[in-house]
Amino acid sequence: MTEERPIRATGGCLCGAVRYEVRGKMSDVYFCHCSQCRRNTGHYLASSSTRRKNFNLVREDALRWYESSSRARRGFCGVCGSVLFWDEKNADYISIAAGSLDPPTGLKPGAHIFVADKSDYYEIGDGLPQWPAGPGASS
Repeated sequence: MTEERPIRATGGCLCGAVRYEVRGKMSDVYFCHCSQCRRNTGHYLASSSTRRKNFNLVREDALRWYESSSRARRGFCGVCGSVLFWDEKNADYISIAAGSLDPPTGLKPGAHIFVADKSDYYEIGDGLPQWPAGPGASS
């Protein structure tokens, strides 16, 4: 019998129709400024990620998926509309909207990504690394 990891984090949507848990490490919070995240959330997306093996849907009846590109799909609640997940095809991880996590999260800010695509109505001034494209792209 395998030893079950303790729950690291729990979360869900605004109405509670979608709930999940994470049993393992989560990444720092990344702030994505790409046009898809901006349109999906109304601003930019703050998210953490975890390996799929650490992620478990506890309640998923209202979970809906939108194929936002050939690369990934986005998960949201079909009842209240909460933005929940970004799921890259064939990846070993799933990204989770940081705002959907139950506090305390114990997470810390990591970096801003896709800043080359950010909108013009705000500035980023928090001192975190800013990458023009995805994680690790040169500044």
